[in-house]
Amino acid sequence: MTEDEDFLADEFIGNESEEDENSGLYEHLNITVDKKQEPLRIDKFLLIYRQNSSRNKISQTCRAGNVIVNGSPVKQNYRVKPGDEISVLLTHPPRENVIVPQNIPIKIVYEDDDVLVIDKEPGMVVHPGFGNWDGTLVNAVAYHFEQKGLNTDLDRIGLVHRIDKDTSGLLVIAKNEFALSFLAKQFFDRKTKRLYWAFVWGNMEEDTGTITGHIGRHPKNRMQMSVYEDGSVGKHAVTHYKVLERFRYMTWVECKLETGRTHQIRAHFKHIGHTLFNDERYEGHVPLRGQNLPKYKQFIHNMFEILPRQALHAHTLGFIHPVTKKEMYFESPMPDDMKNAVERWRNYLNNN
Repeated sequence: MTEDEDFLADEFIGNESEEDENSGLYEHLNITVDKKQEPLRIDKFLLIYRQNSSRNKISQTCRAGNVIVNGSPVKQNYRVKPGDEISVLLTHPPRENVIVPQNIPIKIVYEDDDVLVIDKEPGMVVHPGFGNWDGTLVNAVAYHFEQKGLNTDLDRIGLVHRIDKDTSGLLVIAKNEFALSFLAKQFFDRKTKRLYWAFVWGNMEEDTGTITGHIGRHPKNRMQMSVYEDGSVGKHAVTHYKVLERFRYMTWVECKLETGRTHQIRAHFKHIGHTLFNDERYEGHVPLRGQNLPKYKQFIHNMFEILPRQALHAHTLGFIHPVTKKEMYFESPMPDDMKNAVERWRNYLNNN
């Protein structure tokens, strides 16, 4: 996410935060120091400039390398000078202020003193919001921390990125301010390693490809995002894909996001005529027409019951650990609903 804006976040869409995983989590400040500014420690300067930040947050942001002056990271004791160009990446907690711990099962893939990696089930909202004030992943994590007796501020659960309610797969959560700042910088600089699996309608002609086009709000349907190839609206977005398996009327693809915009995979594939399978918001819940296979409509109806959501899964997650500086890499197997869909497609096509 390198858009040259103060606030990176797209506004939320309904109860979901989607693939724009940084939505609402980061604030990017660009500051040119006034010519009359007297020398002052940068931590004090930023506390004055950004009054709702704490000294500890500024300190951790500096330690994580997220305070850049004239192109280079600086420590908190750096003294600003007139004309300095300062860039700061600040992290934010979820927008709601009260997080209630709730005993909700979550699949923890990895945990240490600094990070928590979770394999999220489909149907779980990541953070509280309008229409979903509880029952979220954040509520479950708060309960997990509470049961372990961790001295963690439950109102500041360290969401580094998000995936939407009906997308399954891997998420990393920071357990302290430093880890949050350190990981946020990796997502901001696109240095994490992530791949998504998706089922899309139709037969993708090319084995590999790239979809490019600005993504912005749909002009009529505010619950959707649209692609604007001329760049007149929205933010620059790039999705790379590779075909993993073809099912004649559906294709299993692997997606690598060069950017992380709201609904990026869903909007990009709809734009090229291959909407995600059973993605109701983007009309992917309508069967591909013109097929004359036996009992095709009944088969698709059954498939929708097996896979009652958009077929999208966050398959891999890789990042540099904030403390050990070692590369961490995780894979999430295909969830049961998508796995069952693959088996049904194979059997159907083998018998027709």
